[in-house]
Amino acid sequence: MLYYTEYNSKIGKLIIESDGENIVGLYKEGQKYFIKEINKMQKADNLEILIKTKKWLDRYFKGEEPSYKELSLKPIGGEFRQIVWKLLLQIPYGKVTTYGTIAKKVAKIMKKEKMSAQAIGGAVGHNPISIIIPCHRVIGANGSLTGYAGGIETKKKLLELENADMN
Repeated sequence: MLYYTEYNSKIGKLIIESDGENIVGLYKEGQKYFIKEINKMQKADNLEILIKTKKWLDRYFKGEEPSYKELSLKPIGGEFRQIVWKLLLQIPYGKVTTYGTIAKKVAKIMKKEKMSAQAIGGAVGHNPISIIIPCHRVIGANGSLTGYAGGIETKKKLLELENADMN
């Protein structure tokens, strides 16, 4: 059974999804790849992990730097995506990296000669736990704010909130 709650944030309504013990999804309402079958989930505003995640988000949106390690995360995806998502967790608050940089790291982990930045973009775009797994901190090689499932304006707002160094 999957459970959910809603959270009103500075970037709009967020849906937090849990398997009862772990966070498995965090989406901006209406975002690309957003969970389509919310009607099959049970609303559970009092579930401990969902309450804890709301408090985490409260702190984040106040400009604090809560750690993802405070929450039990269990994003659902294949091995390649899991590798990419683990690398996203290593991007410090207020910092950015590029798809190409992540591609080089993934290639090394997977013992491949190279990996395309486009493949990384696909995995980043399908990150099911946005904000906490900070896919918004990945930018184009030229510094452009390319691709974000929640929309470029949302990505910009999150980076501004973090006072991200775009250099």
